[in-house]
Amino acid sequence: MADDDRVLIFDTTLRDGEQAPGCSMNLDEKLLLARQLARLGVDVIEAGFPVASQGDFEAVHRVASEVRGAAICGLARTSDDDVDRAWEALKPAERPRIHTFIATSPIHMEHKLRMGPAQVLDEVTRAVTRARGYCDDVEFSAEDATRSEWEFLVQVFTRAIEAGARTLNVPDTVGYTTPSEYAELISFLRERLPGSDSVRFSVHCHDDLGLSVANSLAAIRGGARQVECTVNGIGERAGNTAMEEVVMALRTRSEYFGGCDTGVDSKEIWPTSRLLSQVIGVGVQPNKAIVGANAFAHEAGIHQHGMLNNSLTYEIMTPESVGRGATELVLGKHSGRHAFADRLEELGVDPEKIDFERAFRRFKDLADAKKTVYNEDIEALVADQLLRVEEHYKIENISITCGTFVTATATVELDIDGEKHKTAKLGDGPVDAVFKAIAELTGTSARLLRYQVNSITSGMDAQGEVNVTLEADGRRSIGHGADTDIVVASARAYVHGLNKLLQHSRSPSSGDLRGI
Repeated sequence: MADDDRVLIFDTTLRDGEQAPGCSMNLDEKLLLARQLARLGVDVIEAGFPVASQGDFEAVHRVASEVRGAAICGLARTSDDDVDRAWEALKPAERPRIHTFIATSPIHMEHKLRMGPAQVLDEVTRAVTRARGYCDDVEFSAEDATRSEWEFLVQVFTRAIEAGARTLNVPDTVGYTTPSEYAELISFLRERLPGSDSVRFSVHCHDDLGLSVANSLAAIRGGARQVECTVNGIGERAGNTAMEEVVMALRTRSEYFGGCDTGVDSKEIWPTSRLLSQVIGVGVQPNKAIVGANAFAHEAGIHQHGMLNNSLTYEIMTPESVGRGATELVLGKHSGRHAFADRLEELGVDPEKIDFERAFRRFKDLADAKKTVYNEDIEALVADQLLRVEEHYKIENISITCGTFVTATATVELDIDGEKHKTAKLGDGPVDAVFKAIAELTGTSARLLRYQVNSITSGMDAQGEVNVTLEADGRRSIGHGADTDIVVASARAYVHGLNKLLQHSRSPSSGDLRGI
């Protein structure tokens, strides 16, 4: 692939994606996801907004310190404090990038910034110059560019180039533009900007009108060579450009896009999507392109007939190409520790970084309960360790009585800081009874905001995967649990969420600043 054909993938899942309601992540979760993004092969990881909070600063600093391969980016407004804070967080990075921005549309300048055009231009020069004093890789974004005056954008981006910006981002911040209009804007800027050949044009699209991917692809046709996007398209309001859709559109229709492609390892798309869903407790809709449960499913008879004759009749890409493949039997109850460790490594899990013996015992229990054990089952077994949290509360035993002739009763025994505690509670069903028992034993006042159940694989013996969202004292946490018994999976998720609430209460709070 020639340099002119390479489209950089700028992943902002950890920054813009996390701003979606219910999608917040703690430091360990961000680090876990950042490592997977590096394995995926994205070019830039925007790890956070360092000035927003101490928590965001520490997340960017840890990612910069520990993740290699991708450039690590921190967002900053044009103030000196923002730029300085971003650099402090990014210092350990192998390839640091400072990303500074200011709004350029009339409505934003008047009602948000309360600045005139001349002031905005001066801010651009000052911020980019200061950022270049710290590192060579500086990106500048004109927030709400698609509602800005095009001639003013020429002035803004000229200042950014003169001050040393290497990447110019043209965001569709409110999802306002259309594909043909966006491509025209990118072409216009490339033609009018002095020195446009020395910079890379980037796009950052929101999905308010459902056009973010279409707009991003149109911008590539117009000459953009960086796409800012998120895994599963998560983000504020209706979300951001979905990374997996852009990557596979370029790969599937390469000839239409002039041979453009990315450096993403597409076989890591499905594992990355799954990991994000586990971290934030929010799955994707079944009909979601590329990573939805139905993306490669064929039910209509005429479709099935065509697929049996030639898969190209109804599939323009294969499930294997995005890393999901046909679900395969991976291990059984006779498999040993070495086989289990090898499988973990194939799934991207380092056996030495988890409690391997605990995971192996759970695998053996699962193998006894299920006739077949799949890769997805293995991932679910170790998910709570990958999303590790100090276990203040541990489940020891659960007993349930329920049915149409009795009121659901749950007896729960917990290990709380090394001491065993047991109680029984009635409830409106087995899950409600278990949750009430756990709440009594832990003394929690947390409210259950969301409860979601999914089947990890097909079949009557499939594991159930449960995600719960809890809130206490203004803090939220997402708990995850999996088991062949859905009540046990629910209890695991609830206890996991409570442990995370305790951890969150001892960590720096997240900020509420918003970027592009």
